[in-house]
Amino acid sequence: MFRNMTPVVKNLITINIVMFVATLLAQSRGSYIMDRLFAMYSPGSPYFRFWQPVTYMFMHGGWAHIFFNMYTLSVFGCVVERMIGEKKFLIFYLVSGLGAAALHFGVTALFGGSMAPMVGASGAIYGVLVAYAMMFPDSRMTLIFPPVTLSAKGMVLVFVGIEMLTGITGTMEGIAHFAHLGGMLAGFLLILFWKRRGTLFDRENITWR
Repeated sequence: MFRNMTPVVKNLITINIVMFVATLLAQSRGSYIMDRLFAMYSPGSPYFRFWQPVTYMFMHGGWAHIFFNMYTLSVFGCVVERMIGEKKFLIFYLVSGLGAAALHFGVTALFGGSMAPMVGASGAIYGVLVAYAMMFPDSRMTLIFPPVTLSAKGMVLVFVGIEMLTGITGTMEGIAHFAHLGGMLAGFLLILFWKRRGTLFDRENITWR
C-alpha cells in the first residue's frame, strides 16, 4: 500500500511518522522539547517560533490522532495529488494547514478560548477532503461510525455543520474546530482560484465538471 502512494502523500506521511516517533522518544526521557519547539503556540506566546505555523502540521497528540489523519490523507490525498500534480498538491496542503492555524488563533484572539498549543494535520487534511469533494462531488463516502453513506459534497457539508456547531458551543474540548474550518475554507478558496484561472488540473485532457 505504501509503495502505491503518490510521492508527496508518501513523504508527508513519512515526515509525520518520524516526528511522532521522535516526540514519543523525547517524552519517554521526560523531555517535551519536540512539543515546545514544533507545536503551534499563539503568536503572542514567548514559546512561539516562526516555523511553527508549518511544523505543527507534522505533530500529533496520540496514536489515534496520527492514525486517522494519515489514513484519511492516504485515501483522499493520493487522488487529489494525481489530479492536480505533485507541486500543486504540496502547495495546497501547506496553504490549507496555514489557513487552519490562522482561523484558529484569529478566533481565539477575538473571542477568547484556550491558548494551548495546537498540533495535528487535521486542518490540512480537511482541506484535502474539500478538494476531493469539489472534484468528485457525487462520489459516495461512508463513515466508519455511524455507518452513513452520503455523497462527497454532502459529507463535507455535514462536517462543516458539525465543526461550526461544536466550535461555537464549545463542546468537545481539546479539538481545534475552527482550525478544521480554516483548513476547509483555505482549501476551498485555493481550488476555486486555480479553477477560475484554468490551471487546476495537472493534465490538459482533464476538464472541470
